[in-house]
Amino acid sequence: MERLVCLAVGYAFGLIQTGYLCGKFQKKDIRTMGSGNAGTTNALRTLGWKAGLVTFLGDVLKCVLAAGVVTLLYGKSHPDTIVLLVFYTGLGAVLGHNYPFYLRFKGGKGIAATGGLVISTLPPHLTLLCLAVFVLVIWGTRYVSLGSLLGVTAYLIVVLVYGRCGGFHVPPFALREIYIITGILVISALFKHKENIKRLLNGTENKLSIKKKSE
Repeated sequence: MERLVCLAVGYAFGLIQTGYLCGKFQKKDIRTMGSGNAGTTNALRTLGWKAGLVTFLGDVLKCVLAAGVVTLLYGKSHPDTIVLLVFYTGLGAVLGHNYPFYLRFKGGKGIAATGGLVISTLPPHLTLLCLAVFVLVIWGTRYVSLGSLLGVTAYLIVVLVYGRCGGFHVPPFALREIYIITGILVISALFKHKENIKRLLNGTENKLSIKKKSE
């Protein structure tokens, strides 16, 4: 039952579509612009760097806040599995972000929301490691999609190693579920980026560019 509650809490927070709201503030519908995606990259490209930054921070924060709510709800009653419940919450937040029912299930790709889960489940030095992979790949290639996919993959690897070393301090069944959830997040990212992957393979993927204020 707790797992379902956590998924629901996460999904509810994930429904806060920061990019869509930024577009509405500018009297635009981001879903009809650029790639049609409501996430950070499209906001950056079509609405400008300020909207892109707000979208990124908002999408990260909504997962962190959802994790905080669940910790308040279950932290004392489920101390041995609270980390697992936070993972379920993060999964719900990504689902809510990617598939918001009130926008006809057309949202973002879940990378920033997954970033919020990284912050909520890993110690700072490992969080920075995942962030470094994300940033350095984008800096080196200017492909946001590639940085996103490798960043999420790095998260999976870190979770597997950290869990193997006993870092999460959870029972074996909970650790298995954590691995499964993280794997689902990677599969989800791959699915949402399937067109980007095709373009990366054939050399036609768009490189990072920012909409100028005058446009």
